[in-house]
Amino acid sequence: MRILVLKLGASGDVVRTTSLLRRLQAEVVWLTSPVNLELLTARPETVRPVAWEGREALRGRRYDLVVNLEDTVEVAAYARTLDAGQKFGAYLDGSDTLCYTDDSRGWFDMSLISRYGKERADALKLRNRRTYQELVFEGLGFTFADENYVLPKPPETDLAGDVAIAAEAGTVWPMKNWAHYEALKRTLEHDGLVVNVLPRRSSLLAHLGDVCNHRCLVSGDSLPMHIALGTETRCVTLFTCTSPWEIYDYGIQKKLVSPLLEEFFYKRGFDPAATSAISTEAVREAVLDQLESSTPARSCSR
Repeated sequence: MRILVLKLGASGDVVRTTSLLRRLQAEVVWLTSPVNLELLTARPETVRPVAWEGREALRGRRYDLVVNLEDTVEVAAYARTLDAGQKFGAYLDGSDTLCYTDDSRGWFDMSLISRYGKERADALKLRNRRTYQELVFEGLGFTFADENYVLPKPPETDLAGDVAIAAEAGTVWPMKNWAHYEALKRTLEHDGLVVNVLPRRSSLLAHLGDVCNHRCLVSGDSLPMHIALGTETRCVTLFTCTSPWEIYDYGIQKKLVSPLLEEFFYKRGFDPAATSAISTEAVREAVLDQLESSTPARSCSR
């Protein structure tokens, strides 16, 4: 079989979608954003990552299955031009309206293009207790059975310690940026731990290596969290405005859910109450518990 996957970003969403590669017994072409290409190099014999800008080179081939997990008109318009035996996910109908296939409704009913509208979609998302993998796998006819992400081997980097902190979660979700990372760092260092704030890197692979060089990661719902899950690095994750239930924990994640989650659920503005509702002490205790459970020596190779 030949399968085309369209998942451009965000990078964390690309990482968690790689779990599908453990079930797709086929030649897979994956269209993604250029920054994510290196994240998809773990299986060069079966997976061919292609930058979105190079999409025209993929025309003229027939695909047994096209999986479109994006929710934009541009990507759906491109997918419509492809010769495919089966299509899954978002598409443009005859009136150029963005829709999605019925078998993908488990995920897309809760998305920005939900047939129910955003307010109802957010309400469905708040009540949902199934992970992203469960929803997408089921739509494609699989049963999710703990399949991990597929990531390349991390390179060696010069940043290592007990705890890594990913303090930035980007501009799209400002309320993911917890207010007390600096206080947490001081507190953990007072406990005698080596704590590093993850730096910006020119390569996502270097970011992969940085996370892997620590025994525990503290972050919000972000790319570093998915890197930790994919490299079997224990993590403490703070959920302030997005769904903790969509994330599969693989037995190595401690989720701390804001008591104000429902008030700020999937809101993209900023309110300091959302970023400070989880206490420093609660995070410290969770980190210490994770460190007690961690293995000092482990391999990050997947």
